[in-house]
Amino acid sequence: MWLPGFREFGTMQDMWLELDRLQREMSRLVSGTSRSYAHGFPVLNMWSGEDDVIVTTEIAGVDPKEIEISVEGDILTLKGARILEELKEGETYHRQERPHGSFSRKIRLPFKADGSKVDAKYEKGVLHIKLPRMETDKPRKITVKTG
Repeated sequence: MWLPGFREFGTMQDMWLELDRLQREMSRLVSGTSRSYAHGFPVLNMWSGEDDVIVTTEIAGVDPKEIEISVEGDILTLKGARILEELKEGETYHRQERPHGSFSRKIRLPFKADGSKVDAKYEKGVLHIKLPRMETDKPRKITVKTG
């Protein structure tokens, strides 16, 4: 055991996950906030076909009008904020687990997307983003000429 409080690691990935958790916890302690958005917020799923990439992300409690989505080449940027709920006079938090504040996340896409044709919808706290592939980035079939 090389640091007190660390458990024995089964894999190298376990060690990196634990180091990431430790870094987030240290950042929280140093910043003095109750909870902060960690690197990797918002969590998302991403899949692609030949012509587009689909990204879904859970951002419940974020005003859809305040979400900024931008695409530059193969980088998708998501920005927004979740506002802290105001307590009425005499109320006190007993538990505060939902993070609040600003977030920004950059995600590398599997290919360049056409930023002018991005479609984004927000339903039941989930943001759905469809990013069409740039025509110039699509694979082209090359005809082989003979003779």
